[in-house]
Amino acid sequence: MKQIGYLTLLIVAMLMLAIAFPVAASGPKTAATPVVAAPATPAASPMPPHPRVHEAIEALRSAREHMAHAEGEFHGHRDAAIHHIDEAIKEAEICEREP
Repeated sequence: MKQIGYLTLLIVAMLMLAIAFPVAASGPKTAATPVVAAPATPAASPMPPHPRVHEAIEALRSAREHMAHAEGEFHGHRDAAIHHIDEAIKEAEICEREP
């Protein structure tokens, strides 16, 4: 049984060495040349709305409406789900306002 343990250890060590040597052989990375930022435009147009985020908000509102009208309390899980949906709507609205 000890031989299987040693054999497993040997195989793992060989695999680690096989992975480590190509990475080490690639050498140090050279520093990237600095990127010059483009001049800022004085009157930048506002970002267009995020259509997928807006669709997600509408879907969350629909899901909230379905949960609010679901029959039964589900041992408090329905109220918890509605609370989580409300929080998700708030976060998605913040995302929608981001550029």
